[in-house]
Amino acid sequence: MAYSIQPLTAALKHAREEKGLSQRAFAQSIGVPQSRLCRIESGAVDLRASSLLSIARALDLELMLVPRQYVPVVRSLARKIDQTSADYEAQRPLYQLDGEDDDA
Repeated sequence: MAYSIQPLTAALKHAREEKGLSQRAFAQSIGVPQSRLCRIESGAVDLRASSLLSIARALDLELMLVPRQYVPVVRSLARKIDQTSADYEAQRPLYQLDGEDDDA
């Protein structure tokens, strides 16, 4: 039975782009040729688990095995965290007066 790896590779690419890293810079930092990273992100390469872990951890991601029945719960929690982060960023002032602390 074959499964599409596309959602996983798309998530890795999105995480890299969120960090503002080019393929070339990220590939160099993890020690793989840029052409291989391109094939990984496009889903053209069957990744070994060790390679996937290395790439994920370099992007500050953690791979987890979640029982299928709990996947909706995990996704819901992740959305709530993203929304909470976005709400917090929206509430932060875009300016700060000299001598003003962030905690005040």
